[in-house]
Amino acid sequence: MHFSAVLADLHASAFEGGACWPESAFAELFTTPGTQAFVASEQGEPIGFVLIRIVLDEAEILTLAVAPERRRRGVARKLLETVEQGLEKKQITKLFLEVSTKNISAEALYTTAGFRAAGIRKRYYEDGSDAIVMVRDIARSP
Repeated sequence: MHFSAVLADLHASAFEGGACWPESAFAELFTTPGTQAFVASEQGEPIGFVLIRIVLDEAEILTLAVAPERRRRGVARKLLETVEQGLEKKQITKLFLEVSTKNISAEALYTTAGFRAAGIRKRYYEDGSDAIVMVRDIARSP
């Protein structure tokens, strides 16, 4: 199975009934410069991932997904920590993301991970819900 297909399957299980992305979307994203995936696995099986895109000295989380049966075990938090460590090494200054106003648990995760609200995108998602734009400073002072 291709890497894009693995991510698409995991994304579909994590966003069941929601806006999951097809394999072609992942394949296309990986043709975009600066796109990277960080994957968490247990016993060789992917259980979560975060997909980011880096542009100059900033990065954006495009999506973060954890298999439903692996949630509430720190997988998403560990993925965020791994991303941050990688971005620090590249001297990235800010990390952005959008999260649905309906996704209270994800918003709480991001808040406890040091993100702060920076704005609202009205009717951003297919279901008409708004997105909270969140940002986190990354680069550490020497």
